[in-house]
Amino acid sequence: MSDGVAGDAVDGGLGAADGDAVGRAWSEVVATARRTAAEGLVVGTSGNVSARVGPVVLVTPSGVPYDRLGPGDAVGVDLEGRQVLGTLAPTSEVPLHLAVYRHTSATAVVHTHAVHATAVSTLLDEVPPVHYVTALLGGTVRTAPYARYGTAELAAHMLEALRDRTGCLLRNHGTVTYGDTLDQAYERTAQLEWMCRLWLTAASVPGRSPSLLTPAQLHDVQEALKDYGQRG
Repeated sequence: MSDGVAGDAVDGGLGAADGDAVGRAWSEVVATARRTAAEGLVVGTSGNVSARVGPVVLVTPSGVPYDRLGPGDAVGVDLEGRQVLGTLAPTSEVPLHLAVYRHTSATAVVHTHAVHATAVSTLLDEVPPVHYVTALLGGTVRTAPYARYGTAELAAHMLEALRDRTGCLLRNHGTVTYGDTLDQAYERTAQLEWMCRLWLTAASVPGRSPSLLTPAQLHDVQEALKDYGQRG
């Protein structure tokens, strides 16, 4: 792959002054995609990652191993799905990513095929609130009905499942999370996978059912999270 700078190839309405921002965002997209593979949330070239920079959405390309991507391989589309940057074909899940950007304030989206979360998507319409991590995603995580990958139908199902949430499962498919940054979107993906693994582990004990948090308990956590972390 190319060793050039992503910003050098920018067109389609993204000004030259934004080239550095595109280059930084592309580096973060690639690093996050590699992280999903390294931490077992995807296999091969499955899953995809995106970040929005103004009118352009940078997305991982279709069918290219993440460790082969370089600074000059940036792929970008506008909010209508028209390719405005790069020569590699964008991921087939462009409709899914664009739906998130059109209907939320997200600037980053992570889609994985995480094993435990995908397993739960085949079993449940909603992930039971077995842990307060549920609150990080806005409430109990819904499972979107199945539709083939890359379709507008899948994107529509996903949007309904994401209503008032920052993450959801896709039936027999995987996960989608979004955030203000790629780090935040990735953290939500990782926590969702962990919570699904926790539920599967607890639910597998014969004769026992996992205890669940109440809506009041989840609301208490959501309030506490407003002051969580370091102040900038």
